[in-house]
Amino acid sequence: MDALLTALADPARWRLVKLLAERPRPVGVLAQLAEARQPQTTKHLQTLERAGVVTSQRTGQRRVYALHSAPLRELAAVLSRLADTVEGAGNPRATYDRHGLGLRAERLAAVEPGWADGRSFRFLRSLPVRPEGVWRHLTQAPLLARWWTPDDLRVCELVFEAREGGRIVQEYRDAEDADGSGPVAGRAEGVVDEVRPHEGLAYRLSPLLPDGSLAFTAHVELGLRPSGSGTDLDVHWRLTGSTVEAADFIAGIEIGFGQSLDKLAAILAADSHDTDITDTGGTT
Repeated sequence: MDALLTALADPARWRLVKLLAERPRPVGVLAQLAEARQPQTTKHLQTLERAGVVTSQRTGQRRVYALHSAPLRELAAVLSRLADTVEGAGNPRATYDRHGLGLRAERLAAVEPGWADGRSFRFLRSLPVRPEGVWRHLTQAPLLARWWTPDDLRVCELVFEAREGGRIVQEYRDAEDADGSGPVAGRAEGVVDEVRPHEGLAYRLSPLLPDGSLAFTAHVELGLRPSGSGTDLDVHWRLTGSTVEAADFIAGIEIGFGQSLDKLAAILAADSHDTDITDTGGTT
């Protein structure tokens, strides 16, 4: 496939492929139609033949080339599968495009300090475990680290002191930066304001700009309410202290934190399922 792509990437060879798609043709005719010298045309045809996309045979004094359709169909199938992957439901490209629209809008809005002060975001999730289980995932650093970033990031440092006045540190890298050799993607610092075990949590969290100053401060309130055998989680964000440089951060809040909560829900559902299987197995 690499040899085929390399062969087709040259405009002159692509012109020959299109001419051969119409009918087999000798080298001399191809050179005339392509408005090229015959030695150059011969070299291009030899490259295409080595890539398997054309074949040739000598007829009298002429060498006639013909196009193979199979490699082109194989390439078309590969490209079609790639396009289907990009357009598939839930594919990251859709999120990427959505985020791009948000970036442009927020950058236009960020004209002076305080431009986003008072902006609020609300997130609601019905989670499949009781408040005690949700609370652990909200306040224990090892469990927080499993979900407290969007899909394309991973936590590389996390401190969460679940007490009033407790310190919060969140540093993250690209999710595929397995060895930590890439740059830090972001860092946020904050403080816990209120702790009501199994019921509510409030904290302030501020992303840091490259110079270490605060981009803005998010005042985050989380409420937990029992609902059947699960929990309704209500999260409210309110922004203050927004700087002009905060536009990119703010553009990612709705998508990013929404993805994080979706990860939390999936983790709790999987853990709950595993627990159910274990419990069932222990009673049989």
